[in-house]
Amino acid sequence: MPSVIKLTVPSELLSLGRLAHLLQALEGQGRAADPHQYQLLVQKLSAELHEHQGHESLPGLLDHFPAAAEVYENLQYAHAGLCRVPLEMSLSSELAARELLGRIRKP
Repeated sequence: MPSVIKLTVPSELLSLGRLAHLLQALEGQGRAADPHQYQLLVQKLSAELHEHQGHESLPGLLDHFPAAAEVYENLQYAHAGLCRVPLEMSLSSELAARELLGRIRKP
């Protein structure tokens, strides 16, 4: 039996919440989504994330929708790195990537 989670979202984030919910459903359907549909959804979600970046309720919303949180991370990565994960985990990932690249470069 599926559980029901009630999430209270401020009215200015309703559109973002609906898009995040749609993306989560699309990701969890178990089969490939139509590429155009997926791209359009992610573009709209990205625009909403950009518009509401810094809203006090955004972190809570992203906690409930991992697919939207991943899009948010990708949008922020260029200047903030993995901004939604603990610093230790982010640093470990960075060090592991550097080590791997170092090993690959060696003949």
